[in-house]
Amino acid sequence: MRIATWNVNSIKQRVGHLVDFLAADKPDVVCLQELKCQDEAFPRAEIEAAGYAVETLGQKAYNGVALLVRAPLTLSEVRRGLPGDDTDAQARYIEGLITGEDTAPVRVASIYLPNGNPVDGPKYPYKLAFLERLRRHARDLLTREEAVVLAGDYNVIPEPEDAADPAAWETDALFLPRTRAAFRALLAEGFTEALRACDPKPGLYTFWDYQAGAWNRNAGIRIDHLLLSPQAADRLVSASVQKRLRGLEKPSDHVPVTVELA
Repeated sequence: MRIATWNVNSIKQRVGHLVDFLAADKPDVVCLQELKCQDEAFPRAEIEAAGYAVETLGQKAYNGVALLVRAPLTLSEVRRGLPGDDTDAQARYIEGLITGEDTAPVRVASIYLPNGNPVDGPKYPYKLAFLERLRRHARDLLTREEAVVLAGDYNVIPEPEDAADPAAWETDALFLPRTRAAFRALLAEGFTEALRACDPKPGLYTFWDYQAGAWNRNAGIRIDHLLLSPQAADRLVSASVQKRLRGLEKPSDHVPVTVELA
């Protein structure tokens, strides 16, 4: 089973790139973030024509997450929204169980973690609270003793080697010590970070800002992650970054990251 995560930064602007990615790479499951549209505006017809079932949690102009599942796999037990705060109306979490006749089940979540900037306002406490809610929910998922993949744009730079210029991010919510500590606490529940388990070398990035020629200078950061439960980690075959998609015309500022499970 091949599972990809991709912050498309507006599904309306990127639907052509997405359809091409589905045709070329043929992922079995795709976790999308930052749809920037309500459910009824999602280009469902184009994605279904490519052979994928679609479940979304949309929001007008902001946020938005989705799960795409390629036939003959099926998606069930869909959860919309991260538990732990009934007042949180932001569309940042969707989860479902992927099953198939010849495939062991995998529970997959598409996550769009808050950016958290500026750090001196309410956005940073919300980010930390979201990370804590995610940790608690992830711990609950582990009690099921099933394969779980928590995939998405975490807006977290885990280590200095995950940024081309770490010093430039020292005061940013993506790289603050409390942010990184919260991410490590999530991993400490028993999750494996798929890409780093397969490729520990520096210089692996998943995001390049549109500004200041970041793409041409390869001034990227790694903030899109797939975390695996022990049962999923036991099935890990490979993980890779589809960097080529950042070089397309009118690209997202993120690229897909894909994990393959046996």
